[in-house]
Amino acid sequence: MPELPEVEVTRRGLLPDLRGRQIAAVVARHTALRYPLPRHLDCLLAGQTLRDIDRRGKYLLFRFGQDTLLVHLGMSGSLRLVPAAEPPGRHDHLDLVFGDKALRLRDPRRFGAVLWLEGDAARHPLLAPLGIEPLSDAFDGAWLHAATRGRATALKLFIMDSHAIVGVGNIYASESLFRARIDPRTPAGRLSRARCARLADAIKATLEAALAAGGSTLRDFIHSDGASGWFQQQHLVYGREGEPCRVCGARLRALRLGQRSTFFCPRCQR
Repeated sequence: MPELPEVEVTRRGLLPDLRGRQIAAVVARHTALRYPLPRHLDCLLAGQTLRDIDRRGKYLLFRFGQDTLLVHLGMSGSLRLVPAAEPPGRHDHLDLVFGDKALRLRDPRRFGAVLWLEGDAARHPLLAPLGIEPLSDAFDGAWLHAATRGRATALKLFIMDSHAIVGVGNIYASESLFRARIDPRTPAGRLSRARCARLADAIKATLEAALAAGGSTLRDFIHSDGASGWFQQQHLVYGREGEPCRVCGARLRALRLGQRSTFFCPRCQR
């Protein structure tokens, strides 16, 4: 699933080409995504000017005056900017046409979402419960220490909980915990202030490194220009079970936490 870096890379790639441009038409080919596409989306959007593109967690927010088009890429979705006349592929479900260019949603598994939000988008049920943005100034060791007090859940599951921290999915949780040298099974409430500070810094550093590398392309994710991310080439533990740790040489291990594969070094991470 595209995580925070992949969604942010998409946002940054689209913004220079689309901000301030007017939608000429909407072409919906398949309306059955995770939720049905909004009815009469063409009537809602045709003639509207895109004011900005924001991100909240893993959601993209296309701002049209007081209202917002929310897009979630789901498990396999991507947004590409293509010539408006380019023929669609089998899994190209939606085009927002901006003159000679089209913003095209491709989603083989159809787990993505496109919703029209009227008024204050932050109050929508999908956005209102979301936790802190890990790249914000507010997210630091002090915040993490306060938020984890009394929490017995495994630390990896805590930092992946979008009600606590948004956008840190499975890849970047494993990578961040390795950078912080903390065992992913550690009860969240047992972290000292010093380890919380180390982990907060590691999460920020991991996400920033992923952004610089264009995100991770493991299966379906591509940039808005069709290119792939390459942070997967820098993964220190994720997907490397049985390989030697690049720090200590120990054999990396994998286990299941919350029904997700978790990769770690049994020697470096305590």
